Amino acid sequence: MHVRRIPGEIVCAVVFLGWLGLFPVTGRAQSVAIYVSSAAGDRLTRKKDGQFLRQEDSTKNRVKNDVSRLDNDVPRDKTVDILVDEDLRYQEMAGFGATFNEAGMICLNSLGPKDRDKVLKSLFDTVSGAGFTLMKLPMAACDFASAGPWYSYDDTPGDTALLDFSIRRDLGPDGQVNYVRNAARFGRFQIETTMDFPPDWMMYGLKDGEKHVRPGYYGVLARYYSRYLQAYAEQGIGIGYLNPLNEAENNWFSNISYKEIGEMVKGYIAPQLRADGVNTKIQLCETASRPEGIRKLPAAMDDPAVSKEVHTLTVHGYDWSSFQTLTELHRKYPGIPIWMTEICYALPNNVPPGGPTKLPLYEFEDGAFWGNMILNDLKNEVSGWIYWNMILDQDGGPWLVSPVHGDPAQNHQQPVVIVDRSSHRVSYTGLYYYLAHFSRFIRPGARRIDCSASGDSPELNFAGFSNPDGSHVLNIVNTGSGRTCRLRWKNRILFQDIPARSIVTLRW
Repeated sequence: MHVRRIPGEIVCAVVFLGWLGLFPVTGRAQSVAIYVSSAAGDRLTRKKDGQFLRQEDSTKNRVKNDVSRLDNDVPRDKTVDILVDEDLRYQEMAGFGATFNEAGMICLNSLGPKDRDKVLKSLFDTVSGAGFTLMKLPMAACDFASAGPWYSYDDTPGDTALLDFSIRRDLGPDGQVNYVRNAARFGRFQIETTMDFPPDWMMYGLKDGEKHVRPGYYGVLARYYSRYLQAYAEQGIGIGYLNPLNEAENNWFSNISYKEIGEMVKGYIAPQLRADGVNTKIQLCETASRPEGIRKLPAAMDDPAVSKEVHTLTVHGYDWSSFQTLTELHRKYPGIPIWMTEICYALPNNVPPGGPTKLPLYEFEDGAFWGNMILNDLKNEVSGWIYWNMILDQDGGPWLVSPVHGDPAQNHQQPVVIVDRSSHRVSYTGLYYYLAHFSRFIRPGARRIDCSASGDSPELNFAGFSNPDGSHVLNIVNTGSGRTCRLRWKNRILFQDIPARSIVTLRW
């Protein structure tokens, strides 16, 4: 039997307001918390609570102004009906977040301790911040490992015994261990890790077509992964998910095929982790785009010996719009969650059509692009959503340059939070606010629930969720002018105005 718990603060508020005579405590109304971020200036702003009223009472109560109103100028003929059906459920949510990179810790270290803590609280605190719960942590160097030159955890050629293996750089003031530990003071989150390249000496070479791990080193690489996971555990950092390689079978990173990655997983990585008592779950490989997922992952996943070892399928969003391929992937492997584990703007070569020509962007309105991307991914079976760089500076950096490892000299990117290392000004992007409407209110273990609309609503995008605590959440992104939504849930109705160019969260 499913018992739905009402959060204590709502119960207390209803009883208190009923005692004051502001509305009757009759069981006929359901209080709804409303949060808004909009082009008009609201930023995760808590508005006056609304009420779900029984359908037979909604008309007369609307006349009495017992409904929530945010914008009294919205015309009545622009009302859109949204039906919420909590009994029809879809994927379970793992969480939302972004990525730890040395570049972000360098930016934080340019601030004083109080300001540094304020930024981290804004990202991880569940009450006043975004409440991030799912994070990415690159293994050794990537393009934003900016505290020094390219590195691996063992750069000694031929060291098959891994005698020189060390995470020493990660322990430094700008290192990943310090970054994660600081963040963990303000929230709880799961971590997934992936790697652009193994140590160079394990490869045939670094020219195009040669970036393939030598098969004789598969066992050494499996021990390398295990040593990394154990070294972080010794620092008090548990890594929940291991993704062996990032955007493989492409000419910028490793050329190794997905079929070979599958062979490594079933023949070397999974057995090594079991032998070492490491309980980190295995992902397969982070594809560079959504279509790559359905095109490349089956080469490994169609082998039952591989698929039984894989916990999550992970894709990136650099196609920008091919969301339906995720549903195709889900239908092919219905028992395995799908995560979106990387997406960002990057100049000069990686922006969507009509995208920005200068980075970083400070404008709130850019958040709508990301809000719609998150919603479209979730409505196509994505269970976890991770943005790329969490924090960068006023130049969209700093970045590491290593062309042989696919890291170019010009690589301006868009973060969630911008820290100006000269002026020490901290700016929260539109992406931050839109993402926070998901990460703060939709908690790990939530299930997406069915929501449908009638009426003309091309500028509205929305999805609903049921949290483990019994609360329900509806997120609505509006890219047009102000609209009114008539929400229908369990024979109850709520009229809610949705401001122009906004995201609105309703929680009840």
